[in-house]
Amino acid sequence: MKIFHLFTIFLLMIFGNIAYSQTTNTAWEVQNQSKKLQKAVDNKDENAQADSYYNIGETFFNGGNFQKSEEYYTKAKTIYEKLNDKPNIEKTSRKLAQSQEKQNKISPAISNYSRAAEVSYSKSKTVNSNDAVRLSTNSAETKEEAILSNIQLNEKDKDKGDLAAGYSQMADVNIQQNNIPKAEENLNNAYKISKKGAPQQALEINKKLTDFYVDNKNFDKAIEAQKKVLKEDFVKDNSEEKVNQIQELADIYIKKNDIGEAINLLKKSYGIALEKGHTLEAQKSVKKLDSLYNVSKNTEASVQLYRDFLGKLPDLVSKDRSLVDNKILEDTEQRITQLEQEKKLKDELIRKKNVFNYSLIVALIILIGLIIFIFRTLKKVQIKNKKIALQSLRREMNPHFIFNSLNSVNHFIAMNNELEANQYLTKFSKLMRGVMENSTDDFIPFQQELDLLQNYLALEKTRFTDKFDYEIEVDESLNTQSLKVPGMLVQPFLENAIWHGLRYRTTKGFLKLSFEKGNQHLKITIEDNGIGIEESKKLKTEHQKNREGRGMKNTLERIQLLNDLYKKEITCSIKNKENNSGVLVEVKINLT
Repeated sequence: MKIFHLFTIFLLMIFGNIAYSQTTNTAWEVQNQSKKLQKAVDNKDENAQADSYYNIGETFFNGGNFQKSEEYYTKAKTIYEKLNDKPNIEKTSRKLAQSQEKQNKISPAISNYSRAAEVSYSKSKTVNSNDAVRLSTNSAETKEEAILSNIQLNEKDKDKGDLAAGYSQMADVNIQQNNIPKAEENLNNAYKISKKGAPQQALEINKKLTDFYVDNKNFDKAIEAQKKVLKEDFVKDNSEEKVNQIQELADIYIKKNDIGEAINLLKKSYGIALEKGHTLEAQKSVKKLDSLYNVSKNTEASVQLYRDFLGKLPDLVSKDRSLVDNKILEDTEQRITQLEQEKKLKDELIRKKNVFNYSLIVALIILIGLIIFIFRTLKKVQIKNKKIALQSLRREMNPHFIFNSLNSVNHFIAMNNELEANQYLTKFSKLMRGVMENSTDDFIPFQQELDLLQNYLALEKTRFTDKFDYEIEVDESLNTQSLKVPGMLVQPFLENAIWHGLRYRTTKGFLKLSFEKGNQHLKITIEDNGIGIEESKKLKTEHQKNREGRGMKNTLERIQLLNDLYKKEITCSIKNKENNSGVLVEVKINLT
């Protein structure tokens, strides 16, 4: 018999571990919300995800499964916090606090009531602050003050759930103060308010009321209150809840020591459970009856009870919809867990992809920055090299010019013309001083360049007195002080005109230098009536033919460098005049 008894209890424990204490509505509602959650995850709609978690938490909360409700409220709150959705943070934090308070998790409940108060406004802020104070203080007076404040606020807003909870909390304070009549009054008020719209809350409050009566040895009132609940529609229309409440009534009779009535009630609950297919409720009734039979040493009744239960167990299980619903609920939660794991995996993959993409972008930016840096550095080096080359060409002109000038001095000395040599050296030193002073700048004031050219032509005129006359013409619209031009750019053309054209004439020639201002450029013209380019080439010696004219090449290289560095668009045109009657040189310099 003992082995049979243990085997039966083992079977009951198996069934007890299979299921949750949830209703059919809970399973289907959670399943419905899980579908919405799947859709929200697929659409990457975090707000909808949080809403689904919150609604699942509500379903469990209303079904009395506060541990599960806490789990889903926490998930919802985490997302709302991420989105900084203050209204939903307040709502979820409060429900989370209530779930934790139901489980006697006081510290986290206080924290969540405080968070709800932090993000809420007006009435909600006060209600949440009052709840945080109520849980955090040991003073009955402070608790009472906070609860009364919430009752008054909830009466104005007609929030029946929180109002009923307020009266229930006030009853706790009354019990702490040993004010029994007031505690009874507040619990009855709480029950009346909650039964109109919150059956689960009404059942909890009624359980609290009957326990209060039992603790005070007022079994008749406890029985009366429990029988009153059995007459409520939300109990009569729910066979599972009806069985539970009959069992609660039987427990009161057991505490009253009325074993006979308790056995009758448990048999009744057992019969309803068998009829309606509530396996777990039938199991509970069997366990309690077995316990009572053991107390009364009625072994035969106990054996008969187990035989009856085992005989009807297969049919009972086949009719028990709650086992299917619990399986649906379990599978749904597993799908939610799997969905969360998939989301985490996707998020991790996205994060890694983003890290890779960002790293690649950063690397590209660094590479581009490095290329730009190298390019700019090379550009600077190139510009610097061009400036050095330009400076080198400019300085190279000086010894070339000095060498030609010294040849002229040598000519005067060779002719024993001391006076002419002295005059030439005086003009030459003045010219060289001007050349040296401007040798470091790429551009010099136009007036200084004009002075240098005038001095140069005067110097050459001293040597070739009978070979040419010259004229310098300057456009009156030119601002000779502010305008800047490249130094010693025109001089080589003048030198070529004199040395390779005019000096070979049998009669006196003429050299004209003119500066004319156009719309956006300065036009410089050097015109002579010398022997021309082709005739000049014929008169060159073999040595002169083999040696390139360094002065002209230098000048053209300078023009190219000036264009590269300063974008002046300097152009140079050298051509014979008609009938080979001289050379015409045109130089244009952009003034913009």
